[in-house]
Amino acid sequence: MARQEQVLVLEPQQELKFRGPFTDVVTATLKLTNPTDRNVCFKVKTTAPRRYCVRPNSGVIDSGTSINVSVMLQPFEYDPNEKSKHKFMVQSILAPRDMTDMEGVWKEAKPEELMDSKLRCAFEMPIGNDKTHESESIKPVSSSTSVKNEHSALPKSSSASLDDGEVKKIMEECRQLQMEVQRLREENKQIREDDGVRKRKISPIAASQSNTVASTAMTKDEGLSTRVLALCLLFFVIGAIIGKLVL
Repeated sequence: MARQEQVLVLEPQQELKFRGPFTDVVTATLKLTNPTDRNVCFKVKTTAPRRYCVRPNSGVIDSGTSINVSVMLQPFEYDPNEKSKHKFMVQSILAPRDMTDMEGVWKEAKPEELMDSKLRCAFEMPIGNDKTHESESIKPVSSSTSVKNEHSALPKSSSASLDDGEVKKIMEECRQLQMEVQRLREENKQIREDDGVRKRKISPIAASQSNTVASTAMTKDEGLSTRVLALCLLFFVIGAIIGKLVL
């Protein structure tokens, strides 16, 4: 049994055109219209699924309404000598009046209930007239820019001497700055040397002071020890005298 004729109205009907350049995603729009008094389920399929992104790729179109399907071609290297063999197929089926599961409808569909339409893909680059208009529109800009460049180039020769004078002035300032930096370095070096000498002078004084403190401490200790010995001897002599008197 032959299949039913497509009830959906497709715009375009036979060919999807994609206009370059193809260095970015190029989108073509497919309009599906349901002129019947029944809801229609649809699916969009392609022979090159890796090259295209379709949104939506399936769904339900209510009676008397339309839907736009965006077909997005992924970037690729375009060869004008290569003809496109890519094709799309729009498959449809009348939705049951009590439909609850669209996937179930497709699974249970009989071959004679399915309807389909095929479209081929065509790749186009911008036509020559557009390029001509673009080049013409660009020409005044390029000519004006060239005139500006010429005008800007003319005063360069007259301002070259001024630039040289400014350069000489800057170089002279650089020399003065270098001399100032060198002078500061020498002063810093001299300060460091003076600081080192001062530290070396201070260290013997500090050492002598520490030795004096130590010697005074030792002297004090020696004085204390002699006093203790003298007292001990004194007590010993007194003790001896007292012992003799007692005896």
